[in-house]
Amino acid sequence: TESRKKWPLLLFLHGAGERGEDLEKMKVHGPMKEIVAGRQIPAIVVAPQCPEGEGWNTDTLVGLLDHLESRYRVDKDRVYLSGISMGGFGTWALAMEQPERFAAIAPVCGGGNTGRTSVIKDIPTWVVHGDKDEAVPIRRSIEMVDALKAAGGRPIFTIVPGGGHDVWTDFYGDDAFYAWLFSHKRPGRARH
Repeated sequence: TESRKKWPLLLFLHGAGERGEDLEKMKVHGPMKEIVAGRQIPAIVVAPQCPEGEGWNTDTLVGLLDHLESRYRVDKDRVYLSGISMGGFGTWALAMEQPERFAAIAPVCGGGNTGRTSVIKDIPTWVVHGDKDEAVPIRRSIEMVDALKAAGGRPIFTIVPGGGHDVWTDFYGDDAFYAWLFSHKRPGRARH
């Protein structure tokens, strides 16, 4: 029945400019901006807000995911993670902290610890970065993609020619992103 239906979960991590206590900032970029504009996203979409002056804390995010999965009808085989800039770094970090948890990830304009990418080599990953990004150099994404490939991963890497730091508006505004994202499920799990 409809009351027992389980839903995909998309966790979106914002960038440094959206930190604070004003939830209206959550509507500025990414999937929440798309929802406000009328996009129907067939998932539970959660965009937590990071406190002013702080960065994404993986322990806090794991606690949030545990809470969401215990409280709502989340399809645990269809949990997705994406983020921009600081949230792109958070996406890499959280995925490497809990690689068994995610069906697919999409870090945008981020970077991370290249020494840990082997733990996420089997997670479908779509990396996006502008080649003229002055806030987070594209080299940060190139390093992660190269490390992921060296570990046996097969990420999609979209380099936006002439793209500055805000390449995410077009990315999250494109139906192709959501089609790709929701096409993935965690592999090799027993179904209940």
